[in-house]
Amino acid sequence: MSEANPCMTCGACCAYYRISFYTDESSEAPGGFVPAEFTEKVHEHMVCMKGTNSYPPRCTALRGEVGKQVSCAIYENRPSPCREFNEYELDGTPNSRCFKLRGLVPPATIRP
Repeated sequence: MSEANPCMTCGACCAYYRISFYTDESSEAPGGFVPAEFTEKVHEHMVCMKGTNSYPPRCTALRGEVGKQVSCAIYENRPSPCREFNEYELDGTPNSRCFKLRGLVPPATIRP
């Protein structure tokens, strides 16, 4: 039996980092997919998820209580930083930023 995905209860990354990305991903750009109403301009070529450009950051797409039960209102249309931030890197190395946010010590590297 596999363990539950910790991202479904954590959400710490959505309430800690500024989630910025190129404007090409915004729905205002041709082919963009991140709903523009969830973004704000950082500068000419970058936007960020609303709520993450101020202190304390909390993405406006984050639903629920951090550390209890969370979800993303735009999960299928989330930006690249959200797609790329995982508990483990592609090579099986623990993502130290993820574990640090959760107050955990990363386990030994897991190799497939």
